[in-house]
Amino acid sequence: MLKKFCLGSFKYIGKKVDTLAYTFKGGMHVREYKNTASSPIERVPAPKTVAIPLAQHIGVPCKPVVAAGDYVTYGQVIGEIESGLGCPVHASVSGKVLEIKVVINSVGTPIQHVVIENDYEYKRGEELQPFPKPLEETTPEELVEVARKAGISGMGGATFPTYAKLAGAIGKADTLIINCAECEPFITANHRLMVEQPEAVIRGTEIMRHALGLKEGFLAVEDNKPDAIAALSKYISDHSLPLKVVTMKTKYPQGDERQIMYALFGKELAPGKLPADIGCVIFNAETCAAMERAFYNGTPLVKRVVTVDGDCIKTPKNIFAHTGTSFLDLIEYCGGLKKVPHKIVNGGPMMGNAQWNINGVVTKGTSAILVFSEDFDNQTSLEENNCIRCGRCVKNCPMHLMPNYLALYSKNLDFREAEAMSAMSCVECGTCSYNCPAQIPIVQYIRNAKADIRAEAAKKRAAEAAKAK
Repeated sequence: MLKKFCLGSFKYIGKKVDTLAYTFKGGMHVREYKNTASSPIERVPAPKTVAIPLAQHIGVPCKPVVAAGDYVTYGQVIGEIESGLGCPVHASVSGKVLEIKVVINSVGTPIQHVVIENDYEYKRGEELQPFPKPLEETTPEELVEVARKAGISGMGGATFPTYAKLAGAIGKADTLIINCAECEPFITANHRLMVEQPEAVIRGTEIMRHALGLKEGFLAVEDNKPDAIAALSKYISDHSLPLKVVTMKTKYPQGDERQIMYALFGKELAPGKLPADIGCVIFNAETCAAMERAFYNGTPLVKRVVTVDGDCIKTPKNIFAHTGTSFLDLIEYCGGLKKVPHKIVNGGPMMGNAQWNINGVVTKGTSAILVFSEDFDNQTSLEENNCIRCGRCVKNCPMHLMPNYLALYSKNLDFREAEAMSAMSCVECGTCSYNCPAQIPIVQYIRNAKADIRAEAAKKRAAEAAKAK
């Protein structure tokens, strides 16, 4: 049953939508900066050339299946997964392949990019066809294959292959949740999608529900999006669908799947477990819209909504952008810069990644491009001081960890102690760093610890495999 928190207490109200807001323990209120909440999504042509990365998902990178000089059609597969977890990658334009080059991404990983010269004709290949059967006659296995062939990965930022999540939840999950929270400051891509295209989100939700064989589904929206709540609710009511819009209290990081499950159903996810292990499966709103396009139009995931904002951007906008479009092209479409840029962020300011290259490109997981001036970015001192034991990081941690100790152990390179204190349970939401009066980069210290823990685990697996041989 849905769990309701009111002034520190809670009551069970059953699976019904009401006007009050569901929430979770911990987290915090951040300034929203939803400057583009009223900015309609603008469809723009792709630039003269696109550089499409062959790694846009969690898992192994794709291998190119095209070569320089080849002509490709819009939506044609240009990268395939040979084995393991991953998604195929498709051309977002039609035109000639100029080259396949290696680019170092923002975290230092070399990634192959297929560079295509856009002919602006957007010729579709004959293979891009709507699914030949009505939804009611499709099998779960067929819908999993639709998601796989379309290259759909989680579009809320995690980029986990959708086909794998869907396949893993069939027969296990009894609760379908669509994550419409979009709790990061600045980002309004999902918000505008729900307002302008509620049918795409909901029809995609119905595809997921049918694949899972469930009788109902929940769309979880924060209460700072009343127009989105109204648009989704109206479409559901007009079509008498077994879906419910659930209003959540606006709080960061409400969009984390663990917080949504707890807020709505009081379910807590144990470390190392997946939502399906406790009966839930969660998809992002735009992931559902991508599934709708794949099923009803045969279109793979080659475009997504991107919020372009920040105090440097002359005219902030929401743009339906082609994958492989450079950040610079999107910035210029928004009128260019009005201040000297100090930092470019791919994603939200809390969990996004700072970029070193303005010619970085839009991928399946790019929800926003934010450009900040030095004045905005340095509103407080960046000099790290000693911890004053105020406890703010502990109070606001949505995972109920001890971020102060995790940071201290990591800073002292005592990663085993950090591991013992559940460093791997950290979701890296950044609430600890945001609230720290000593300006300690707590979440970065924890990331360092997690990286070492993963590396040690990989070494142990390799040693065990070698020993087994």
